[in-house]
Amino acid sequence: MTSRLIRLKAIALIDRSIERVAHTDSAHVDRRAFFKSSASALALAWLAACDSSGPESAARALAYAERKNESIEKWLFSHRSMDYGSPGAKVAGARFPSYFVSDAVPKYDATFTPWALEVSGLVTTPLTLSLAELTAMSSVEQRVDHFCVEGWNAVARFHGVPMTEIIARAGVNANATHVDFQSFDNDYHESWDIESVTHPQTILVYGKDGQALTPAYGAPARVHSPIKLGYKNTKYLTKIVFMAERNGGYWSDRGYEWFGGT
Repeated sequence: MTSRLIRLKAIALIDRSIERVAHTDSAHVDRRAFFKSSASALALAWLAACDSSGPESAARALAYAERKNESIEKWLFSHRSMDYGSPGAKVAGARFPSYFVSDAVPKYDATFTPWALEVSGLVTTPLTLSLAELTAMSSVEQRVDHFCVEGWNAVARFHGVPMTEIIARAGVNANATHVDFQSFDNDYHESWDIESVTHPQTILVYGKDGQALTPAYGAPARVHSPIKLGYKNTKYLTKIVFMAERNGGYWSDRGYEWFGGT
């Protein structure tokens, strides 16, 4: 089979995945079957790229497959969907794993500069919010799943400010299509699409399980949404930047999928 035919078959497989999902109630999608078919298409795309054109051809094919997969994810993981924690599951509490990229648990040193959260970029009113100002805003508490790319999930109760409240206060520009969440954890950051940021369950968290957020889980504040895999939920927040295009992220730049939907 020629490389061109393999490419066409890969594209057809991806398109059939989209069509099959489009005719299925998104609440009852067989996720395993869906991803299995997507994986087959990706494998074919890779084979199609492994011709005399070399690595550049492979990069083009994989980039195309990634764009296709993202378009499927954005539809499949509907922003109308809500998560209320796995039925019957107990709140993980202290058993909830903690992750960071620094050598030790990051702790903000407020000796010289008190912690504050900057909101900037494509906004009409840049913000600098202290923790007191953040906790004084309208807040919500939600019992939701946290899904890890390693394959586990845990339930926690998160307390914080809906991102829609931040957007309203900052007056975000209509041209803002992406948001970068930046951290003091060794310059960790991840960018999101604006639709995911405005999901009702995307919140700036400053409390977990009825207590103030601790350093192990991202204090003083972190972003969290059950619609994103754990590595997208930046901890130890310092800046939220609204942008006209995405700019990758700590793990996204290391080969992890950028969209990171659950």
